[in-house]
Amino acid sequence: MIALPLAAVIGFGLAAIAAAFVALVTRTTPVAVIAAGLVSLFASVIFLVLAAPDVAMTEAAIGSGLTTFLFFYVMGRIRREGGNDQ
Repeated sequence: MIALPLAAVIGFGLAAIAAAFVALVTRTTPVAVIAAGLVSLFASVIFLVLAAPDVAMTEAAIGSGLTTFLFFYVMGRIRREGGNDQ
């Protein structure tokens, strides 16, 4: 009975470590942002398995959703305004 949650935590923990490694070694910024969002998403699943649904919802909403969106929004603004140097 306890082996399934433990296996889930270990599996999602290893997946989060792998995604963090991808975020560190990749050369493209969008891939790094998506990998960082995946780390946060895996962390929210771990919190859910560990019976902390309020922390899981906050991590999913802020860490995975809002932060990833904000990074892509700012990258788009930088690319659009990059050609208007004076």
